[in-house]
Amino acid sequence: MDLKLTGKRALVCGGSSGLGRAVATALAAEGAHVALLSRNVEALQAVADELNAAGTGRAVVVTADLADHEALLRAVDAAEDLLGGHTEILLNNTGGPPPSGVSNLEPAVWRDHFESMVLSIFRLTDRVLPRMRAAGWGRVLNVASITVVEPSAALGVSNTLRASVAAWAKTLANEVGPDGVTVNTLLPGRIDTPRIDRLDRATAERTGMTPEQARAESVKSIPVGRLGTPEEFGATAAFLASPLAAYVTGSLIRLDGGAVKTI
Repeated sequence: MDLKLTGKRALVCGGSSGLGRAVATALAAEGAHVALLSRNVEALQAVADELNAAGTGRAVVVTADLADHEALLRAVDAAEDLLGGHTEILLNNTGGPPPSGVSNLEPAVWRDHFESMVLSIFRLTDRVLPRMRAAGWGRVLNVASITVVEPSAALGVSNTLRASVAAWAKTLANEVGPDGVTVNTLLPGRIDTPRIDRLDRATAERTGMTPEQARAESVKSIPVGRLGTPEEFGATAAFLASPLAAYVTGSLIRLDGGAVKTI
């Protein structure tokens, strides 16, 4: 299926690895031109070289720390200069905090994670929205987690902040829908990424299991009996970013192998 993404310009946060890399790869395979953003220029360049060697879409590199909002906005300017036009597809994708509860946390913990996981998304989206709306076309995709609908006791800060992004995205979708801009939030479950590796190691340390045992236990709760692949996640995101998904907006898209128990 042709997703009609040839020549579309995308900015992908967290493009050096994991889910961000998977989305960038899927978009570039469909002919989109992709700006990869993260802090690690060497890792970004390796991904860009791989995508450019494939000979479909084009990939460029920009760097910024999501917690440094002014640097983030400068990175958008750089990306648009390199790609030769305004951002048409934005993937908001931030790192997740370490496992924790929510009681007795220092205010600075909340503040720091809010700056990098939530406020950065708001500011980045506000930067690219005016030109999307003026053009009558745009896609905003946010990477959250299934903990938005089924909170995890071990991920208290993530539960809280990801849910705030989902609520903001639903509100925003209603505001910009008349202008041809869609806003959707992807809720990955256990996708085989470095983030899941880290969480499995944390579970192993907490419970006395090996990381392999911790992963095997988690898989038991997934009806399809396995972890998801980054490629499956990237394919879903690419569809939502495409003109074919113009009637999908304000939605929470679960990619969890059926793990969430609610309807």
